[in-house]
Amino acid sequence: MNKTHTHCQSVTANGTARVIAELLLRANAVTLNVQQPYRYASGILSPIYCDNRLLLSFPGLRRQIVTAFCERIRSLSPSPQVVAGVATAGIAWAAWIADACDLPLIYVRDAAKKHGKGNTIEGAPPPGARTVVIEDLLSTGGSSAAAVTALRATGLDVNVCLAIFSYQLAAARTAFEKIACDAIPLTTFDALLETAGDLQTLSPADLDIARRWNRDPQTWGERYAPKEAS
Repeated sequence: MNKTHTHCQSVTANGTARVIAELLLRANAVTLNVQQPYRYASGILSPIYCDNRLLLSFPGLRRQIVTAFCERIRSLSPSPQVVAGVATAGIAWAAWIADACDLPLIYVRDAAKKHGKGNTIEGAPPPGARTVVIEDLLSTGGSSAAAVTALRATGLDVNVCLAIFSYQLAAARTAFEKIACDAIPLTTFDALLETAGDLQTLSPADLDIARRWNRDPQTWGERYAPKEAS
């Protein structure tokens, strides 16, 4: 299997990461705010909030994202034979990608159906087919890694998970290393902050504070967020 490279250095090098980062920022699919950070469901505070579902409503932006995904898929060796979306956010992207790449589509439920055939995997992939997993976002990597494991349990050959954006959290790196699967985002937290600096979305001082978040997201709010936000 390929060596895991969750941070996707190759995408950053060829410029795609910066292009996608700018697209996400200009579409407000990713927003940054150090002075009034966002509180996640887990309770932690963060200077960044990602909502890639906003992109679903904009055909032009969708096409740019799908094109970037297809370019990445064509670069994989051996070539994938099936595209698998992760419910729910990855399904729409997987459908557009599968159509653009002329590949079969399947999707992975977060749990088996409680009626009918009790499926976790929907669709009819060829037995043992090389399968690429599609996500919209990589945070801790838990749900994505679980999807890879579920697909492998049916006999499919899964070594790559692609996503639009990664927070580059250590937890995601660990999750994918544990299952020996590559996790490749089109763009990353680092690339997004570099682009935000170029666009002057944040001041240099706020950018420096924001950069510290994914090193220790649990305590970032205590150390750097304004007291009224925490």
